[in-house]
Amino acid sequence: MADVLSILRQYNTNSKEIVEKDDQIIFGEFAWPKNAKTNYVMWGTGKDGVAKEYYTLDSILFLLRNVQLQHPLYVREAVAADISVVRRPDRKDLLAYLNGETATASSIDKSAPLEISQRPTQIKRTAEDAGGESEKKKPRLEDPQVQMDKLNWINKIDGGRESSVLPLPGTSSLHEAMPMEKIAALKAKILALRRTKIKGDDDLQAGTMEQRTFVDAEVDVTRDIVSRERLWRTRTTVLQSVGKQFAKNIFSILQSIKAREEGSQRSHGSSQNPITASVSQPRQPQVISSYNRYDQERYKGKGAPDTDGFNINTMGTFHGMTLKSLTEGAQARKMPQPTPQPVPQPAPVQQTATRPISQARPPPNMKKGSRTPIIIIPAASTSLVTMLNAKDVLQDLKFVSTEDKKAAGAKRDNEVLIHRRKEAGQTVPYRIIDNPLKLTSDDWDRVVAVFVQGPAWQFKGWPWNGNPVEIFSKIKAFHLKWTELPLDGNVKKWSVHVMSLDRHRRHLDRATLQQFWEHLDKYMLKFKPHLRF
Repeated sequence: MADVLSILRQYNTNSKEIVEKDDQIIFGEFAWPKNAKTNYVMWGTGKDGVAKEYYTLDSILFLLRNVQLQHPLYVREAVAADISVVRRPDRKDLLAYLNGETATASSIDKSAPLEISQRPTQIKRTAEDAGGESEKKKPRLEDPQVQMDKLNWINKIDGGRESSVLPLPGTSSLHEAMPMEKIAALKAKILALRRTKIKGDDDLQAGTMEQRTFVDAEVDVTRDIVSRERLWRTRTTVLQSVGKQFAKNIFSILQSIKAREEGSQRSHGSSQNPITASVSQPRQPQVISSYNRYDQERYKGKGAPDTDGFNINTMGTFHGMTLKSLTEGAQARKMPQPTPQPVPQPAPVQQTATRPISQARPPPNMKKGSRTPIIIIPAASTSLVTMLNAKDVLQDLKFVSTEDKKAAGAKRDNEVLIHRRKEAGQTVPYRIIDNPLKLTSDDWDRVVAVFVQGPAWQFKGWPWNGNPVEIFSKIKAFHLKWTELPLDGNVKKWSVHVMSLDRHRRHLDRATLQQFWEHLDKYMLKFKPHLRF
């Protein structure tokens, strides 16, 4: 069904002519009365219990024709023309929709009932009928016999009998028997009766029987094709066996194998003498080796006669194994290892002196924990400190870029061990890594410093739920950057010591990098005194 608002938008955007004639607005093949309601809801209605009200067609069309006027002047003109006003809150959205600037509007109610359009030909015909009725000819006087014949013919039509209208006796034609208006009324009544009845064979047009015969022939052919079709099987039906059942066939095979194995074991056990079995040496458990294609020499000379001389041992993989061992898996075949019993040591007869508990030596099998501190650096190549230049930056206190190290042919190691030179002339080792996910719980206790790059995903998978705030309360954090670059937003929020290098004054690098060891020594003295530093 055509929507009056969308038709108006189409005609307005395409600059088509809209005809207004006799309280009707005509859009080409469609026409609506001027007071026809659109589906555009007025502002302020449809909320807080207020019923919805819709703009009429003439009010929207009046707005389009006076869009150049300011709103107060437009309201004055609309009141003078007795046309409902488009309210100011709806004016902008409605004009944007009608001009094609937007595809829809929020105030358009798609569930609103639409006004039914009319054809312009119907409007013209109605006007002509109205004019014809006003100019009716006066009834003329007729003979009594002609009037009687008219009444009889009308009674036949009212009785429901449909017959061909023939000229009355004594008249030359039907137009002379009754006026044209009466004939038109009778034709309309006959057509109305035909619409309420089912068409029979007599009412069918020429060629309809031939078409029906063709359709019947097509139905016969279709029925023949359908009878030859095969039922397509689904993925469920193809898995269903028609002639065999799993519980009946497969379980019976498994039961026969189990009975065969139990019978062979029983006969083998009854043939042995119990006295001889008790006297004989204990039998070593048979070690069953799995098949290995690279160890074919073990099967040489063991080939079965039915392998056509290829010397293939067909019983090499699961030979000697029962059904129970196969179903339980490889874990059931493992023999439990006996736990060694401790040998009691004789107690000393006399002890001359006792050693204090604090001076007792640890057991020889106990591993002594490492005291080497660990420093974590970022794994990203954009960091100023990487595995390539970590020894130059932290040990030699001289900054060398990663690009220069690559150009010199330096190779990247998984971890680096640096030796820090102290003032007394001694050196202390430090372990540098960039993959902290391999550290154990004991190793995390030796982590003393971390170089922060900025993004929080650097600490994904770390202990303490990867929370940087909690990590920096356990580990000292540093950030190395260029002086002219801005500081990262996350580094500003975190407890991180920032060290800035100058690209042009490189003689200050040593003093800047020396701050790292000064702050780290203070931190380790307070929180990690058990480590070597």
